[in-house]
Amino acid sequence: MPNLTSKELTALDDQLSSEQNLVKKYQAMSHLCNDEKIRKDLETMAATHQQHVNTLMAFLQ
Repeated sequence: MPNLTSKELTALDDQLSSEQNLVKKYQAMSHLCNDEKIRKDLETMAATHQQHVNTLMAFLQ
């Protein structure tokens, strides 16, 4: 793990929480959506934010 300051760790934690929240919201919305195109778009957005989570988690390893 790189040497991160407490401020950087706090910012990283905040961003991780935001990204995880977006993943959950987009997944939930996609399950409620009846329009196939919109559902796929929401799933794509959820996957994009999951990639952001994975990238941010890499900083903690």
